[in-house]
Amino acid sequence: MNQSTEARKEATPLERLKNLEDKIALTIERVKTLKEERALMQRRIEELEGLLNEKNQEIEQLRSEKNSIKNQIESLLNELDILELEKQ
Repeated sequence: MNQSTEARKEATPLERLKNLEDKIALTIERVKTLKEERALMQRRIEELEGLLNEKNQEIEQLRSEKNSIKNQIESLLNELDILELEKQ
């Protein structure tokens, strides 16, 4: 038999219980850590979604301003066209 198999057979029930207890404790700590990391990631996602919403609002505002300026320029060009036609 190999050494690890012999070590398992030689371990007393109390040693095996202690080993299991240690593994459970490590697992619990890992679960706690993962939950904390998940909560942090969730908060970060919410922050980034908020920033994205702000940027989308800024984009919409800029599009609106662009359209307004475009309309003003078209109106001014039309007025210039009318003036040119009246001159002739």
